[in-house]
Amino acid sequence: MEHKHQLIVTIINKGRSEEIIKASRAAGAEGGTVIYGRGIGIHERQMFLGIPIEPEKELVLTIIPRNLTEKVLTAIVEAGDLNKPGSGIAFVLDLVQVAGITHLRESK
Repeated sequence: MEHKHQLIVTIINKGRSEEIIKASRAAGAEGGTVIYGRGIGIHERQMFLGIPIEPEKELVLTIIPRNLTEKVLTAIVEAGDLNKPGSGIAFVLDLVQVAGITHLRESK
């Protein structure tokens, strides 16, 4: 079964979400939701007085029609320099059911 919508989850360092949303909108996405969090990757281990510090992160959630996934993901990877170690990660999830996005539904 092919799902009509997908979710791109992008996790980047705090302060980078605006450029990710701008790039995804330019590629056809309608916008995104930013959630603040903490986390540490293998390239980000930091210590202060022997205490590990978890850097602040931003998660950008972008729901898009399936046909825009490659274009939007490519724009996000480029805008976030995600091919560089320690710059972030993005991944795509299939959405089985979605409510509240009537503006994204295809015309019948």
